[in-house]
Amino acid sequence: MLSRIAESLFWIGRYVERADGTARIVDALRLQLLEDPTADESASAATVLGVIMGMPVSGPTGVADVGARLVFDRSSTGSITGSLHAARENARRARETLSTELWESINTTWHRWNGFGRHSVTERHLSWVRERASLIAGIADSTMSHDDAWQFLVLGRALERADMTARLVATGGLSTGGPPWSAVLSSCGAQQAFMRSHRGMLTDERAAAFLALDRQFPRSVLFALTEAEQRLRSLSPKVERLGVSDEARRRLGSIRTALEYGITTDVVASLPVQMQAVQAAVTAASASIAERYFQSGPLPTWTEELI
Repeated sequence: MLSRIAESLFWIGRYVERADGTARIVDALRLQLLEDPTADESASAATVLGVIMGMPVSGPTGVADVGARLVFDRSSTGSITGSLHAARENARRARETLSTELWESINTTWHRWNGFGRHSVTERHLSWVRERASLIAGIADSTMSHDDAWQFLVLGRALERADMTARLVATGGLSTGGPPWSAVLSSCGAQQAFMRSHRGMLTDERAAAFLALDRQFPRSVLFALTEAEQRLRSLSPKVERLGVSDEARRRLGSIRTALEYGITTDVVASLPVQMQAVQAAVTAASASIAERYFQSGPLPTWTEELI
């Protein structure tokens, strides 16, 4: 496969998932403020922008600032608008490889999003983005041959999901403005799955472990890392007798193993550190993938993209 096509497919997966993940992060803030009227809006908004998303924050901030920077800013690929636009542009460049249905779903998503009001963030904005991201993922899985093209698209999706979920999990329940775990579960679409697997017994520790370590929930950090590893293995199925020469697989496998085989209570106790390690592994893996498959040099880090 041509490296430019592979790169476009990889970034389609990442940008669509980034729009989805950003919508979930903003929704966690919305739910937090709804559930707790006494919550400090400025501190919560600063946590979302500065701690979760790594954006520079100066002076008082609020929900309107979060919406302007994470939802409506077309110039930044860290916003929903910027991500959807970038996904559409990459889809246009890889048009001959995508199924007709997938191209139409991405193109329609972008054009309909432009018809939404952009004065303030509403639940309608966020739920619509999540629904369209799920639709695009489902159409890709059901209308594309599961060849290298599909592998690159799903690889990008899995890496972005691991990164975005890690950002949410790292700040869940923080006393400095982070969302409570009930809001984090809801924003990840995990409320029902968690309640079924834990028989309705919600504690912070169980919610954190579920979103970070559950092997069966598709939005957990561990599930996403495992998915990314599987896609890399399919792209380069050669079995080596010694070590792993694929740097991306090595970095993802190292952090996945540390999470999967670590003592659960120890992982949860050091959750911010563990989730930062996940984000670092995703960044390093992305750079390695670009160098190996795309011939485009190292990719920008998340923070470099946002600034």
